[in-house]
Amino acid sequence: MRLVLASQSPSRRMLLEQGGVRPVLRPAHLDEDAVVATLGDVSPAETVAALARAKASTVVGEFPDDVVVGCDSMLLLDDELLGKPHTVDETVRRWKTQRGKQAQLLTGHAVAYRGEWVVDTVTTTIRFGDVSDADIEAYARSGQPLECAGAFTLEALGSWFIDSIDGDPTSVIGLSMPLLRRILYRFGLDASDFWQPQP
Repeated sequence: MRLVLASQSPSRRMLLEQGGVRPVLRPAHLDEDAVVATLGDVSPAETVAALARAKASTVVGEFPDDVVVGCDSMLLLDDELLGKPHTVDETVRRWKTQRGKQAQLLTGHAVAYRGEWVVDTVTTTIRFGDVSDADIEAYARSGQPLECAGAFTLEALGSWFIDSIDGDPTSVIGLSMPLLRRILYRFGLDASDFWQPQP
């Protein structure tokens, strides 16, 4: 039995590997905007959960006897749900809006095992630092935040700019390890079932 990660996120892969798991990587190729357009008027938590399930659904058929994990994260700032900025200019614009503010990072999780699904969302409060224009420009031009929900990471250069969080730090990085453990228990599995010997 293996753990399959329906994501190309290096941060999610890193979390699993640091937790002793060598995941099978099967990035989901998905038009996220098209998925969101089909949802109608749903809550932010339901939106990220639906995206996580859509990602896992793209690969679950290949792995009927393995655990398949899909995740999606978005930032809820001033009642607006924000995904990845993709460009330097958009990253700069977002940081000038969010600096000094508090927001919620929502990470949806969808886990499938032998036809059973558990779908849940973790919410963590982020307090952004009051960051200078020069640091915003330099961070955006580094490229690190361009493909990250909310235009930030807790690790690497982003560690300078997050004053505090209230909640699960692994969910902010992209995958809640405590939630994944609880989901595995619901399937009658243990986290240690997936640990690999370290080289």
